[in-house]
Amino acid sequence: MDALQRPLEGLLILDLGHIYQAPYCAFLMAMAGATVIKIEPPNGEPLRRRSAVAGGSVPQAMLNSNKLGLSLDLKNPKGQEVFLRLVDRADVLIENFSPGAMERLGLGHRVLRERNPRLIYACASGYGQTGPDRNRLAMDLTVQAAAGIMHTTGFPDGPPTKAGPTVCDFLGGTHLYGAVMTALFARERTGKGGYVEVAMQDAAYATLASAIGMHFGGKTDGLPPRTGNSHAGLAMAPYNVYPASDGWIAIIVVTEEHWDRLLRAMGQDALIGDARFRSNPDRVKHMAAVDALVTAWTSRHTRAELESLTRQKGVPAAPVRTLEEVLEDPGMHERGMLRWVDHPEVGRVVLPATPLRIEGAPPPDFVPSPFLNQHEGDVLTGILGLADEEREALREAGALGPRFAPR
Repeated sequence: MDALQRPLEGLLILDLGHIYQAPYCAFLMAMAGATVIKIEPPNGEPLRRRSAVAGGSVPQAMLNSNKLGLSLDLKNPKGQEVFLRLVDRADVLIENFSPGAMERLGLGHRVLRERNPRLIYACASGYGQTGPDRNRLAMDLTVQAAAGIMHTTGFPDGPPTKAGPTVCDFLGGTHLYGAVMTALFARERTGKGGYVEVAMQDAAYATLASAIGMHFGGKTDGLPPRTGNSHAGLAMAPYNVYPASDGWIAIIVVTEEHWDRLLRAMGQDALIGDARFRSNPDRVKHMAAVDALVTAWTSRHTRAELESLTRQKGVPAAPVRTLEEVLEDPGMHERGMLRWVDHPEVGRVVLPATPLRIEGAPPPDFVPSPFLNQHEGDVLTGILGLADEEREALREAGALGPRFAPR
């Protein structure tokens, strides 16, 4: 690969996504050098409309960096004409509308791929485009519930609990990126585009591996219990979040060498070789005693002291950090994953780059997420070659969103 070329440079992506799932897939492609056109309805996508809530539009800024902004009314015949001209040039189209929405507009994947046989049509949903749950309304919270994540999260004596982050949306978006890239690779061999889809529920299933292992391993009667911060399969010890004098620290022992190192860090060398703790199965049998032993040590130290000691001894551990501490993470800022940005819409915030690192490719430039319809001229004139009078005719026909005025 040419060291001066970004991996996806030259590809044209149409991003019809909203909220998190599909926009994150398109974000990864934009950060890899693709030209991504974010196409929104005249009143903007739902995530943009959250701006009335404090901080509501920060996720919009996070997920749409390096994209061009165009507002089209796809229910308007003239808007569809513009859209189809873009489809004729596009390499990939990404959407996460309700199943059947694009077909009802006459813009389903078969229609678009007949116009452009090289088009990769990528579709994201909650439960898939087929099957009995196809039309079930899906949001991250409801998919966490349906996928089993909530039932396995929380403590045994408490209610099912959602994961704090929006894990299913981003699992879906990441898998969709993988599906798109796989289809592009296949197109290199065949010259033909294709149709790919990812359901959030499908993408979440593999995260249940430990709980599924417990279920089929015969360790429980009936459903596996919620295990709090212990291993989901109750198959490792120590594996927990332990109190420090100023917060919490997560500690996990994977090998017997890790256990011996932890004992040395705790000043418990005399317990090396103790029959109760000699192997992981032994420690699992005595999990309560293991956790009590570790807790007695961690509670006497600060998070920083514990982090230093476990690093010195080579024990897998990390302090439980606050959001503010993560935003200021020096390593992520040094690597270019996070950066402070004076954003024209949301002010001074920390925004992410891409977690994908590819040798020889320069780091992506950063262009703030677009205002609604900001790049109408760049797309309609620069890419499609429309004259000013043609653009005005489209506006008069109601095909375009509001005229962008620099702030």
